[in-house]
Amino acid sequence: MAAHYLEFERPIAELEAKIEELQRLSESEAGGLDSEIEALRARAAELRVKAYAKLDPWQKTQVARHPERPHFVDYAEGLIEDFIELRGDRKFADDQALLGGIGRFRGRPVVMIGHEKGRDTASRVKHNFGSTRPEGYRKAIRLMDMAENFNLPVISIIDTAGAYPGVGSEERGVAEAIARSTQRCLTLGVPMICVVTGEGGSGGAIAIASGDRVLILEHAIYSVISPEGANSILWRGVRTAEEAAKAMKITAQDLLKMKIVDRIVAEPPGGAHSDKATMITTLGDAIAEELDALQGLSAAGLRARRAERFYAIGRSGL
Repeated sequence: MAAHYLEFERPIAELEAKIEELQRLSESEAGGLDSEIEALRARAAELRVKAYAKLDPWQKTQVARHPERPHFVDYAEGLIEDFIELRGDRKFADDQALLGGIGRFRGRPVVMIGHEKGRDTASRVKHNFGSTRPEGYRKAIRLMDMAENFNLPVISIIDTAGAYPGVGSEERGVAEAIARSTQRCLTLGVPMICVVTGEGGSGGAIAIASGDRVLILEHAIYSVISPEGANSILWRGVRTAEEAAKAMKITAQDLLKMKIVDRIVAEPPGGAHSDKATMITTLGDAIAEELDALQGLSAAGLRARRAERFYAIGRSGL
């Protein structure tokens, strides 16, 4: 599959196209171009590091939405042994935009839930592009109930542009489902680690992101509305989504300063999509550290700490 390059990556794309061309020539002419190829590879790597070291908020938005970033299924496969998916909300249907199940994370039993956007056309349709319907959030509530019943920590992976706003979704009470899912996160008597891995969009994100610790990948975003939506609703489309992204303070770095998130997880040079295996391992290390820090706290202690964390955001006057 051809690599997907963003606009700011054009110089890198041109260099890598030259590398591919030289590789073809080297194969057809029995070698002789290895040194040139290695020099170009080193140059491409250098350009990638420089480009990703100074991304602006709109560029980070593009990276957060990159179609090749690791998704829930990748993290579940890479981090959870013996993962068993549990389906359905026991009330209406199974929503594949939000997945969940049980398994072992580095030897400890856990429940893992999260948004799944899909990779190609068929899977994106199946998972509704990660836009969750009410039954998806009711499934999350069911799995969180189960986690508490069996004293299992919860890991949530957040990557959605927002909950699905269709007529059926509204008829079945998506706002109520989001509110109850958020409430369930806040009242859990077991540790909950939440990770924004791509887009954290609106209530659709916070419904499974109100845990003890909220982590965010280095180039992920988290916002009450998309930059496009802010431009359309607040500015009537007069400005641009790029301006909105800069004004909204949606990057991991801004969110950490405002104490909306607790920790930034570094991405490989070139973003999470450039080295999925390293990203998954790095995130696993961060989750393990956070779970270890919460080990031994009582249910009442967890709820009190969690409440204080979120109340503090409102009191800070942000």
